[in-house]
Amino acid sequence: MERKELETQVLKMVAAAYKKDAETLSVETSFKDDLGGASVQMVALVSEIENELDAVLMLSDASACNTIGELIDLIEEEL
Repeated sequence: MERKELETQVLKMVAAAYKKDAETLSVETSFKDDLGGASVQMVALVSEIENELDAVLMLSDASACNTIGELIDLIEEEL
């Protein structure tokens, strides 16, 4: 999968998990500062990523990501 395609998919999943408009998100969006970083939403997001992209992520690794871009880097390593 191309990086741009992966970014688009992950941004949509983050938007759904955090109930935000995907248009307002970018790879620079911070989970903690911009999205509030609730762990329940991260659990839902990791589950969605695993189901949709067949990538196995450790919740602790995903939670350690500061930005959506870092999460995408992590997913790329797992694909």
